[in-house]
Amino acid sequence: MSADLVVVGAGVVGAASAYFAALAGLRVVVVERAAIAGGTSSAGEGNLLVSDKEAGPELDLALHSQRVWREDLAEHAGSWEFEAKGGLVVASSGAGLASLRELGEHQRRHGVEVRDVAAQELRDYEPHLAPGLAGAAFYPQDAQVQPMLVVAHLLRLARAHGAEVRTRTGVTGFLRDGSRVTGVRTTSGDLPAGAVLNATGTWAGDLAALAGVDVPVLPRRGFVLVTQPMPPRTIRHKVYAAEYVGDVASSDAALQTSPVVEGTGSGTILIGASRERVGFDRTFSPAAAGALAAKAIALFPMLRDVRAMRTYLGFRPYCPDHLPVIGPDPRAPGLWHACGHEGAGIGLSAGTGKLIAQALTGRTPDLDLTPFAPDRFPDAEAPDAEASDTEALGGGAPPTGVSGTGSSATEEAPR
Repeated sequence: MSADLVVVGAGVVGAASAYFAALAGLRVVVVERAAIAGGTSSAGEGNLLVSDKEAGPELDLALHSQRVWREDLAEHAGSWEFEAKGGLVVASSGAGLASLRELGEHQRRHGVEVRDVAAQELRDYEPHLAPGLAGAAFYPQDAQVQPMLVVAHLLRLARAHGAEVRTRTGVTGFLRDGSRVTGVRTTSGDLPAGAVLNATGTWAGDLAALAGVDVPVLPRRGFVLVTQPMPPRTIRHKVYAAEYVGDVASSDAALQTSPVVEGTGSGTILIGASRERVGFDRTFSPAAAGALAAKAIALFPMLRDVRAMRTYLGFRPYCPDHLPVIGPDPRAPGLWHACGHEGAGIGLSAGTGKLIAQALTGRTPDLDLTPFAPDRFPDAEAPDAEASDTEALGGGAPPTGVSGTGSSATEEAPR
């Protein structure tokens, strides 16, 4: 069997790309070396954010993706628990509030909805916030989904349009006709295809290396704390401190933490966000967890008496310039990429998938893909494809007996 498109990786970006490609009439096969949503997509909070993005290509992609979530995918919103809860970004000082107001003004010029919130209005939004905060900005476009449900239902919808999903199928190399990629070699045999999409998240660089090209995606670890269930709407919105925006844009490899707190439908409260580059080290970090707890309590003092039931971690697929890699790779014709979304993969997945489908079918994408070009990194050297050809890649953690390199996000690693 041959396909028009093989999607490697069954996380949220791969699932969205598969759905929109199948909807456009392409014969799609998704291959995943483990289980669906088995990597980064199972380790995030499910955020669909515009609030944390400065003006530029990523904000453009976030706004585009918001439209896709709310229009193209609106009829399926209940399947993945879409909640338009809004985001409240809180400043603790006058200087922080001034920076927040400046950011909001720039964002407004690019179509973001921002409401300035005075200090005396904060309790109207969140009754349990700490006293003495300087003010905030409210972003009504921010929303949340359950990411594993997104993956499962997008793949279900893709199958309804003729797509096939093969789990426990790792990619070990590429089929080639000269320089052109014409399919993949897998642990279950060769699969010819007109195009191959690299949607392997944190392992996207390893898959690219099999084709002899460099895509500098690295893992950036993050932890999330989960509390005991609380009464509904104890925390009404996604609430985070203004310094979180700077942490998202930072390239520092050392541990960074900034308080991000939000409730879930089940009553548990999720507490983030940490970020550090430590490879694929899954060791629990008391320093990260302790900093998250302390900063969350400073934002919501009532959390001091709330138990944390568990913690989980994930690896964000980090690119040095903080932009995802989206589109065809001219260094290996036939190979496409949709990866490197860092902690924003859940939110950006819907827009990314639609853009990929548009470009694959010869339509003009809704956004210019130039800022996301796979070959935009001038100092990158092509890796040795021969040296990596024994790796079995394709999304989440490899199944037993299949070698791999180490998922959405997750994101998505936790945002």
